[in-house]
Amino acid sequence: MLAIGIIPARFASTRLPGKPLVDLGGQTMIERVVRRAQQSSLSRVVVATDDQRILEHVRGFGGEAVLTHPDHPSGTDRVRDAYEQLGVQADCIVNIQGDEPFIHPSQIDALVQLFAAPAPPQLATLVKPVISEEELFSPHLPKVVLNAQGEALYFSRHPLPYQRQHPQAEWLAHHRYLRHIGLYAYRPDVLREITQLPPSPLELAESLEQLRWLEAGYRIQTAETTLETIGIDTPEDVERALRYLTEANG
Repeated sequence: MLAIGIIPARFASTRLPGKPLVDLGGQTMIERVVRRAQQSSLSRVVVATDDQRILEHVRGFGGEAVLTHPDHPSGTDRVRDAYEQLGVQADCIVNIQGDEPFIHPSQIDALVQLFAAPAPPQLATLVKPVISEEELFSPHLPKVVLNAQGEALYFSRHPLPYQRQHPQAEWLAHHRYLRHIGLYAYRPDVLREITQLPPSPLELAESLEQLRWLEAGYRIQTAETTLETIGIDTPEDVERALRYLTEANG
């Protein structure tokens, strides 16, 4: 099975300009993401960037990168652009966030394995059990509810379900909540289709792109992980990542 990992990496960032090139303990963020992805079962790992500096940097440390159109509205569109430039026919494409330098190879493998089934899913993503009230009520950590087959029913920045019979302080004690981890995998034909969809009302309300796909009738299979990741969006996140590295290295 040919599984290709594509890492969208924009230079512009409102809160952290040049984010992919930020140094994290001797390696840039984008190099850490690439190295992690290369340890997975992916057949190929490619960075999709809109910036010549990132392109040259990735190629400089031996990675593969392509230059995409600068005006893509989302990382999904950038992934499709890069995939079409590669000129290959993959069985699945994994969209790996360029600001997740500590992504676990096993998390990527969990999605790739779903596409080895006789009837592979249209799309797949990761979920993780919520373990604290801070996670549960944070609008920055989207939650997801699933059907009996492990497919996503809905994503929201609000805790779902709402427990009418219990006070909010007791919600975690009475229900197993799941949060969404933004790692996606697609069949190539589905990736082409979803990038042609217009923004949907639910997507605009929650500011969650995956709701566009659900609203259009696509089915999103999930795999569960218990491993934590650290997304980096601000200078404060960089400091947190550096502390994590220091602790991990003893």
